[in-house]
Amino acid sequence: MDIIASLTSELNVGRGQVEAAVKLIDEGNTIPFIARYRKEATGSLNDEVLRTLDERLRYLRGLEEKKAQVMASIADQGKLTGELKKKIGEARTMVAVDDLYLPYRPKRKTRASMARERGLEPLADWIASQNAGTSLEDAAKPYVSEEKGVDSVKTAIAGAKDILAERIAEDAGYRTWVREITMNEGRIASEVRGEEDPESVYEKYFHHEEPAKSCPGHRVLALNRGEKEKILTVKVEAPEEKILQYLETHVITGKDPVTSPVLKEVVKDSYGRLMAPAIEREIRNAVTEKAENGAFQVFKKTLNQLLMEPPISGQVVLGWDPAFRTGCKLAVVDPTGKVLDTVVIYPTAPQNKVEQAKKVLKDLIGKYHVTLISLGNGTASRESEQIIADFLKEIPEDVRYVIVNEAGASVYSASKLATEEFPGFDVGQRSAVSIARRLQDPLAELVKIDPKSIGVGQYQHDLNQKRLDEVLGSVVEDCVNRVGVDLNTASVSLLEHISGISRTIAKNIVAYREENGAFTDRKQLLKVPKLGPKAFEQCAGFLRVPESRSVLDNTAVHPESYAAAEKLLSLTGHTLTDVRDGKLGDLNAQIRTYGEDRAAADCGVGVPTLRDVAAELMKPGRDIRDELPKPILRTDVLEMKDLKPGMVLTGTVRNVIDF
Repeated sequence: MDIIASLTSELNVGRGQVEAAVKLIDEGNTIPFIARYRKEATGSLNDEVLRTLDERLRYLRGLEEKKAQVMASIADQGKLTGELKKKIGEARTMVAVDDLYLPYRPKRKTRASMARERGLEPLADWIASQNAGTSLEDAAKPYVSEEKGVDSVKTAIAGAKDILAERIAEDAGYRTWVREITMNEGRIASEVRGEEDPESVYEKYFHHEEPAKSCPGHRVLALNRGEKEKILTVKVEAPEEKILQYLETHVITGKDPVTSPVLKEVVKDSYGRLMAPAIEREIRNAVTEKAENGAFQVFKKTLNQLLMEPPISGQVVLGWDPAFRTGCKLAVVDPTGKVLDTVVIYPTAPQNKVEQAKKVLKDLIGKYHVTLISLGNGTASRESEQIIADFLKEIPEDVRYVIVNEAGASVYSASKLATEEFPGFDVGQRSAVSIARRLQDPLAELVKIDPKSIGVGQYQHDLNQKRLDEVLGSVVEDCVNRVGVDLNTASVSLLEHISGISRTIAKNIVAYREENGAFTDRKQLLKVPKLGPKAFEQCAGFLRVPESRSVLDNTAVHPESYAAAEKLLSLTGHTLTDVRDGKLGDLNAQIRTYGEDRAAADCGVGVPTLRDVAAELMKPGRDIRDELPKPILRTDVLEMKDLKPGMVLTGTVRNVIDF
């Protein structure tokens, strides 16, 4: 198989783009690096297309490896014909290869294999020839042998039928046809196990059926969960009559009165006992995989939106982790995220110490000049919000509040990472700090939490967890690299998601920073243990050094393009000082006047890189999240009566599912 041609066709891109991308992946470049800094080579393929390409490349290479193993195994048995080799070579999926290999796969003991051991294969061949010339009993008599364990004519015939049933079930052509018609015309049906409970969340699936091929993903996952919880039985109902008719037509090619009735029985047994259960499993797996892929897309989108929420910088934030019996945990953090104070108050039931809580809040706001309250959306959130809204009306300071999604805060607060970060705090204090910080910089805080704990969607615990980890991990990696991180403030958790940086290197960067002080330029990274030239190439463009004397170190311009950036400034009559002072005017207009292609050629880069460099020079140190809608700062809209004509109220979507 020509893998490059397959990828070109699947992705609907140029062959040269695919060849370049594959070469770059094989050289050890990361997807974020290729997407951002190798646009000329790949024709500006974005990270989403590149991830799909990488995934399919691994699948197709795995497919070719499997084909080679299968052919070698069949060849070792002396059974690899030219025709079979051609069929295996042309197979497009793992399932197709499995179908072709099935008759040659080393087997555990089956009824058919035991019949072969008893010497009954010639009798099976005689039945298959459909040219009897004698009765079935007379044909079977010579195979009766106590020594071989064939005690009667009946046993001999049964063994021969088992051999034929297995042959039919293992025929790749038959299996492909049966699989396709079962998918196209079969129905997924569910029934309740035991007594019906009208309060059950699965009540609508107690007597349910619909076409397998059009069953929506969320229903497939719901049925799977109901089955796993032993509330439902789920099965695929195939068009059995049509399948048996097809098999009989292809297996019974003559009208021999002796063998035709036997083969009809064999076909029914082969389908019912061997083929149908296997095909049903495959159909269930196929619809589940399709449902999971749909769910993954929803989870990716949801997680991307959570991670890319714009930061609220320059504010002293009070994080509020709401609760009833154990009290509301508060933590005050400064604009850099440093914890200034923590305290527990009890304004909610059963203590209801509202006035005492308000006094504590007033003291904290006065002492630390708090400007924003970050309220978690968990248990007692509504009650806490009412107290905060009432309190804010009573004080002269201009303080707002925001309700933040606290999903994963409790997981983080009990983690080893949180224990290392705040060894003297209890889990409640750590949770309040997390809630405060995830408002200041959602990305920096949320990367400390396993993406699955952030609550990215329904059924996430029912999916293939390895695949889910890969999918969500790629979203985190793309987001972190798209935004970039401050080399002098980034945590190990943030740094390890940067292109080319492993957890070990991330720890080494932080250790180097603690020992030698803040980084003063990007080149200093090469002094970090285990961070060699290749890792530097991959990571440098995504790391910002605001303290550097070169303004380019605080942009997404890669060090390999510094000379091109300086040449571009020279061509348009500017200097690096103009970049720092924001005095470039309309650089893009100047480039258009000069000629974009000419400017790119003079700078020694391609047009895509020239455009990226120009965009960075126009806004050094910019955060791409700043272009997204900001969180809504609130003071008093709690109930319907608080609404006024013309008011626009923005809410938060708590869960997303692909209906």
